[in-house]
Amino acid sequence: MKKIKIVIADDHKITRQGLRSLLEKEPDMEVVAEAEEGRTAVRLAAEIKPDVIIMDVSMPDLNGMEASRQIVNKLPAIKIIALSMHSDNLFVTEMLKSGVSGYLLKDCAFEELAGAIRSVMDGKMYLSPSISGLVVNGYLNRISGPETAGSEVLSGREREILQMIAEGRTTKQIALKLHISVKTVETHRRKIMVKLNIFNIAELTKYAIRKGLTALER
Repeated sequence: MKKIKIVIADDHKITRQGLRSLLEKEPDMEVVAEAEEGRTAVRLAAEIKPDVIIMDVSMPDLNGMEASRQIVNKLPAIKIIALSMHSDNLFVTEMLKSGVSGYLLKDCAFEELAGAIRSVMDGKMYLSPSISGLVVNGYLNRISGPETAGSEVLSGREREILQMIAEGRTTKQIALKLHISVKTVETHRRKIMVKLNIFNIAELTKYAIRKGLTALER
């Protein structure tokens, strides 16, 4: 029997260890790697090409939304299941926009997660029953009223840089991490501020937290 290859991406080691222990008891599943932040998850996706990635939403350096967008854009065959403590509409909607195949809450039973993995492998979407109503309500709100401006006005690279700014990285640190010049980072930062009409770091940080772009506490 061919096993489902799984990568676990979560910034809490105890969560990764717990999930690995449970998943490896399933006869049709195999955990092939772990990632403690989104950038590592993107790299492992390209190197290993797993069947499923279990993706935390709030992680440092590169959050689960951005990591999922990058993976889905480059490797659409990989199924991503968001596993999050956040049940509010913002996080659910943004993860679905990023292309994930499922969204579960961290307080779900393991049997639900195992069922969700098998479901997405069959080409289906899976949403925890407790949040499916949020998705319907969000859809109804979008078709009945004007769209509100949000983080989608920023490019993927701009969202990455905004997250790192909010997490306290210096311009030089961001440049080194992304392998770009300091001048390029400064240019992106100016564009971010103009697009958002926010011109100080404190307000940029608040915006990033409000939009779920950073692992900092909301």
